[in-house]
Amino acid sequence: MLRIALLCGLLSLYGWAHAENEPYNRVDFQVEASREIANDLLVATMSAEVQDKQPASVARQINAALNNALKKSAAFASVKASSGSQNTYPVYGKNNQIDAWRGHGEIRLESRDFKAAGELIMQLQSSLQLNSLKFALAPDTRAQAENELITEAIKSFQARADAIRAAVGAHSSKIVHFSINSGAPPQYPVMTMRAAPQADASIPEPMLAGGDTRMSVQVGGTIELQ
Repeated sequence: MLRIALLCGLLSLYGWAHAENEPYNRVDFQVEASREIANDLLVATMSAEVQDKQPASVARQINAALNNALKKSAAFASVKASSGSQNTYPVYGKNNQIDAWRGHGEIRLESRDFKAAGELIMQLQSSLQLNSLKFALAPDTRAQAENELITEAIKSFQARADAIRAAVGAHSSKIVHFSINSGAPPQYPVMTMRAAPQADASIPEPMLAGGDTRMSVQVGGTIELQ
């Protein structure tokens, strides 16, 4: 009988301890903080393409065009210009024979000064073609906005937890765990163009509209009401 009594006591103690560790009045929820932020970085890619009978001639012409573009870019201190990809490949004609060689070379432009970048692009379009033009948030702008949104989202999470506690009449609440997720889908607003003031200009002067990027931070987690 003593053994049975001891066993029952141990089982009761285990059940009490196990119940203490089980989730009790836990609530899962998520909040979000978001805002529209003006894009402050322009990224453009421009290229030169040449076709010639000799690959060496193709390389010389491509190098000359890109070097000239980089020299012009040096006059724009607020625009960062760098060399991009470059390749030469054969062009086949009849009987699968090499008819000519074609070369392609790129430069990449980055700037926060949209006006200066637009002026440079207009100048370079006399010898290069504009392959792509997109707008985004500069890394430091994105990091600062994300930190601010994280702070805002955590405060919102805490306020929601207090509202839930008050609504159910609990005395207190504690955060069991929470997670933070952030993101900003890339948005590349369309560039708008207007004609240059010169009536005989063949290339329009670009008017660049950077647009906005919507950044958001989600904080989700679980609270336990007591």
